[in-house]
Amino acid sequence: MQATTPTTTDAARLATERQAVLNLYEVFNQKNPDLLAQAVAPTWKDIPLAPGQGPGPDGFKPVVQGFFDAFPDVRIHIHDLVQLPGKIAVRAEISGTHQGALFGIPATGKRVSFRIHEFHELDGERITTTWHMEDWFALFLQLGQFPAN
Repeated sequence: MQATTPTTTDAARLATERQAVLNLYEVFNQKNPDLLAQAVAPTWKDIPLAPGQGPGPDGFKPVVQGFFDAFPDVRIHIHDLVQLPGKIAVRAEISGTHQGALFGIPATGKRVSFRIHEFHELDGERITTTWHMEDWFALFLQLGQFPAN
């Protein structure tokens, strides 16, 4: 069996999809919610939704703003990105200083870092679905408290 060599079209698709995923994380790093338009499709499904989050990119923008308010110095560092055409898995870490309320927890001034794992489906250009899991337990332990609800 011979190995196949990716075509220029395949390489272009992989590069475009990779950039869409990188743009999603740059929303946080650049504090620019407008980058969502370059990252996700208008019908993007974010699974599971955060408490109070609406569907699609517009529903995600308040979540992003909440992170900017709680962690003005928020950064997402990608540790691993594994890609196949139409699918990208990401292992990353969110860090920042807790300077505003988050899930009802008032600012603690503590520097925190917690892991995220996300799996993205893409349509050749943008993300259509994201399944994600954040290590909220680790975050709340670092903050020294858990949300009331």
